[in-house]
Amino acid sequence: MSELTEVLARPIAHRGLHNLGSGIIENTLPAFERAMKGGYGIECDLQMSGDGVPIVFHDETLDRLTSQSGRVSTLSAGQLDRVRIKDSAVETSPPRFAALLELINGKVPLVVELKHQSQGSNLAFSDAANDVAKAYKGPLVFKSFSPHILVHLHNVGCTRPLGIIVEGYRDPAYRAELTAWQRFKLRHLLHYPQSRFDFISCDHAELTLPAVRLFRRMGKPVTTWTVRSPEDEQKARRDADQIVFEGYLPKIG
Repeated sequence: MSELTEVLARPIAHRGLHNLGSGIIENTLPAFERAMKGGYGIECDLQMSGDGVPIVFHDETLDRLTSQSGRVSTLSAGQLDRVRIKDSAVETSPPRFAALLELINGKVPLVVELKHQSQGSNLAFSDAANDVAKAYKGPLVFKSFSPHILVHLHNVGCTRPLGIIVEGYRDPAYRAELTAWQRFKLRHLLHYPQSRFDFISCDHAELTLPAVRLFRRMGKPVTTWTVRSPEDEQKARRDADQIVFEGYLPKIG
């Protein structure tokens, strides 16, 4: 079984199997432990500390999930080790990527999103994440919204399957960041000759994008996010090969 096939074999818990009401917070080791015990795959996000260490955290800033404020990239990994996650039932901090790999140890598949580094180097960040994962023996894939990150990982010899994240780019906020041509190119996956992605990670509301359907017919697997109910899962599975879920427990197998 190939690494990508292993990843696609079971539903994938979005940022771990978190539950705020039970004090299990997204992208923390308790959420990942719970997903692992449930037999689910795990999706997580990486940011980079100020001293170049990949940290499992979704946001660029600490404000939403911790009692501190400011950018993750302004603190060293040692400082982030002392930052406490709010509302957690146990005392916990944003984990280092290496700590997550040590915890999972190949028991379930990992889908690792490399977040865009607006205040740093995406290429150095990609190198750091790839270096941490090189010795890991379990099934692991990287994905990113950025085709440039995928191109760079290919260029440095990354052996993990690589996925491109796609959505409709219809939010008005994108117009301030991207030109109409850039949005069109991303939406229609026109970067494929350069990015050479192995799979697609698509917003579940955008599974009917022509490019997503075309590449799936050409054999590129599609995962879809974020599915939050059995009803949405049933719809998503018509056009996707696996779901990234939260808020309920899908069946495995």
